[in-house]
Amino acid sequence: MLKTALFAGSALALPQGAMAQDAAPPADAAAATAPGTGEDQTPAIIVTGFRQSLQAALNVKRNSVSAVDAVVAEDIAKFPDQNIAESLQRIPGISIQKDGGEGRAITVRGLGAQFTRVRVNGLETITTSSDGASANRDRSFDFNVFASELFSSLVVHKTAEASLDEGSLGAVVDLNTGNPLAGKTGLTAVLNVQGSYNDLSKNVGPRVAGLLSWKNDAGTLGVNFSAAYSHTDTLETGNNTVRWSQAYFNSVDGTPCFYSVAAATGGNPVNSGGFYRPSTACDAAALSFHPRIPRYGVVEHDRRRLGLTGSIQFEPSTHTKISIDALYSSFKEDRKEKWLEVLARSNERSFNVVNPTYDSNGNMVSGTFNNAYVRTESYLRQSQTKFYQVGATWDQDVSDTLRFTLLGGFSQSDADIPVESTIAYDSKGANGFTFDYSNMKSPVLSYGIDVTNPANFQLAEIRDRPSYVTNKFKTVQLRTEWDVTKGFTVKIGGVWRRYNFQTQLWTRDTVACKTNGQPDVILGTTTCSSSVYGLPVTSSISDLVSLGDAGQPSGTTSQFLAANIDAASAYTKLYGRTAVEDLGSNRQVQETTSGGYLQFDVKGDLFGLEYAGNAGIRYAHTDQRSTGYSAGIAATVGRTYDDWLPSFNIAFYPHRDVILRGAIAKVITRPSLGNLNPGGSVDGFNYKVTFGNPFLDPYRATNFDVSAEWYFAPQALLSVAGFIKQIQSFPVSGTYVATLPQLGLDRSVLTPSSPAYINYDPDQQYVVSSQVNGAGATLKGIEVALQLPFPFLPGFLSHTGFQGNATLIKSDADYTITGPAVSACTRNTAGACMLAGVSAIYNQTLLNVSKRAWNATLYYDDGKFSIRGSVSYRGPFVDGTSGTGNVFEGYGAYTSVDAAVRYKIRPWLELSIDGNNLTDAYRYRFTDQSAQRNYENNHFGRTILFGARAKL
Repeated sequence: MLKTALFAGSALALPQGAMAQDAAPPADAAAATAPGTGEDQTPAIIVTGFRQSLQAALNVKRNSVSAVDAVVAEDIAKFPDQNIAESLQRIPGISIQKDGGEGRAITVRGLGAQFTRVRVNGLETITTSSDGASANRDRSFDFNVFASELFSSLVVHKTAEASLDEGSLGAVVDLNTGNPLAGKTGLTAVLNVQGSYNDLSKNVGPRVAGLLSWKNDAGTLGVNFSAAYSHTDTLETGNNTVRWSQAYFNSVDGTPCFYSVAAATGGNPVNSGGFYRPSTACDAAALSFHPRIPRYGVVEHDRRRLGLTGSIQFEPSTHTKISIDALYSSFKEDRKEKWLEVLARSNERSFNVVNPTYDSNGNMVSGTFNNAYVRTESYLRQSQTKFYQVGATWDQDVSDTLRFTLLGGFSQSDADIPVESTIAYDSKGANGFTFDYSNMKSPVLSYGIDVTNPANFQLAEIRDRPSYVTNKFKTVQLRTEWDVTKGFTVKIGGVWRRYNFQTQLWTRDTVACKTNGQPDVILGTTTCSSSVYGLPVTSSISDLVSLGDAGQPSGTTSQFLAANIDAASAYTKLYGRTAVEDLGSNRQVQETTSGGYLQFDVKGDLFGLEYAGNAGIRYAHTDQRSTGYSAGIAATVGRTYDDWLPSFNIAFYPHRDVILRGAIAKVITRPSLGNLNPGGSVDGFNYKVTFGNPFLDPYRATNFDVSAEWYFAPQALLSVAGFIKQIQSFPVSGTYVATLPQLGLDRSVLTPSSPAYINYDPDQQYVVSSQVNGAGATLKGIEVALQLPFPFLPGFLSHTGFQGNATLIKSDADYTITGPAVSACTRNTAGACMLAGVSAIYNQTLLNVSKRAWNATLYYDDGKFSIRGSVSYRGPFVDGTSGTGNVFEGYGAYTSVDAAVRYKIRPWLELSIDGNNLTDAYRYRFTDQSAQRNYENNHFGRTILFGARAKL
């Protein structure tokens, strides 16, 4: 007979295409069916509300042979958190990365988002969105695209099985929508209405979700439909440096740092050209690190999220079930940024530094810049991610011992940015800019000119960079199971999957006055000169910006003029310009994966010790084709590779409440999409060249896992897990220095608005980076989790409980990085001085790995009234190898405090209030792991959600 879940909460916890014995039993039957429990145990206590969701998640974990964790909705259309990623961080070993104040991507057991595979209703897929001033163009899955109300459960598979899709070093995450046949007979309707208030933006936005579900009296046909919509408008305020760097200045405390032909013959030094003249003052300034673009700003996130799901399930007999599932999501964001800054980057040659001070980390932490380049920058990005998926599943019992599941579907994610515009107001040659980074997180920035006066600025630069990304998945799978005898099952399956990725980028960048002194044709009749380098700025195309609460100290300039994007774009005819395709950033990847698996599941006892386990092998053949551009010429490279991936999971039951688990598996994650690009790109702002490598091997690793779980009371768990990931192949970056002509490139590969293009020098040296197959890395960790209700406490305290976990991770890998220059005058082939970074091998943790993370929840739930408070902590971590001479960059420790209150005024009506980020924690990002230089420090405010939920 077709084995289906017996109860809605558990049935929703696994993909509808999951095989029968993978489904979790109901809460009140879990203990009775779990191996090693016997039949004489005390009946389970029936619970409701938040405690019910915790119990259902424990059932999923307890009844799996492999290491599994879950978050389960306590009722249909009632996910326990407002954000999917933030629910996942309550699972041991999972940390999240936030964007605009809400969870976006996850790290599992120290491995970043690219190492996690995500399935929606059993089908692997990818969805991407934007973060900061960039966008996700890799294999990482962005959870912020989806409304949490659309899902009934999240299941995280931490150990591999042969029957589980390959491609993950970290975990496979299942997102599951509704299951109508698991619901009650007849019509069910749910409506949830909330308002969302952010105390930084002072805005209130709607959040509405609804569900209709119907099942016939015979229980053979079920249909459901759900929809969710939200609109939020939040602020992000703080400061930023866009990294720190070393550079030559024009003079330091009156000491000239350059001499030219004119100066050598008695003339006056000039602010460009010439040759560096070493001195104590100039060398100290050149070798110190200074902020490249010190600035404060305001960022507005205007987000609209719409999600729709639909499911039809037909079970004409106990042997057959057919399911069709569809999911659509639209995530739109308008991101508006306003910054007041000094553009030191690439312009230091003209700056005169006065009274610089230095700290022990080699930083110029304070000083005055004269002849500085003051800029206000307005940025607008309009982005939209559209995701849709259609899948079908046929579950069939051929006989009492033989069954199969046929699963197929298609998904597509379009991440489009039709508008990504920047308009800059410049004031070159300004005197009196001062900065003080004695407090790295909250610097004092003060400007020597009136930055609210339009007469002090010129509109010098405009940019627009629309881009489009498409991810597509097609999947067909066949899974079969044969119960050979009691306690022994054979699983055989096959899969064909095709993944297509394509990204395209265009530019409309220009400057008002070109280096040859001629104005841009479209921008009009400006007469360019040494003092006229842009268009006149007027109040009619400008906004007056106030920082508000950006954490700025007294003495910081907190009001400035910036372009109104709409008015200034019309003024400059920005969108009337012909977009030029940026071929160096365009690429395509097609991966076709085919293969199969053989797995043996066993259950029995050995010398009186009950056990359950599985062992098998998975074969994956990967056919990969990558297309990219270099100097405008397309190149397509094809390759194939094969992987045999054995896995073994075992669970022992020495006592009915104790489970001991172990697992060993070979696993892979395919290379990052950007690294597979056979072309390259040139960064004319940072003087870097990046080439891809389509012959990179996958990340391959051997995972070892052990755990002990003690279910010592109803709804209670104490668990300890240890894991080791031995990564055999770990792509690393290799760097060297070369000029564009040495690379066979010229000025045409540069962005027209970049300093390298504007001041083109064929002898300019660039740091060239590429990825190569390098040595491996090791990651070790331990997870501890405790779920403990307090029924032994008196009175109302008996309805309280605790849920918490902590993860400790140790990892290391070797990276080749171009670090800081150690000499102020390294002679080039022409005999001139230059600042040359020194390349070295540095040992550090794996990227995105926090050594410590924990979260804890204290709750009260009596079935009518519930309240819970949660604290989540993620320790500092590095997320990149950095640049401009810095060694590693990343984020400081972050702690988030959240709370939720629910009250049922009627059995069918519930009121709610939720608070996110209640302490308004700042997010600190650093550059250079040792020096901890400020990259950015910002906050997003508190968000309060209030509303009501009705169920009929």
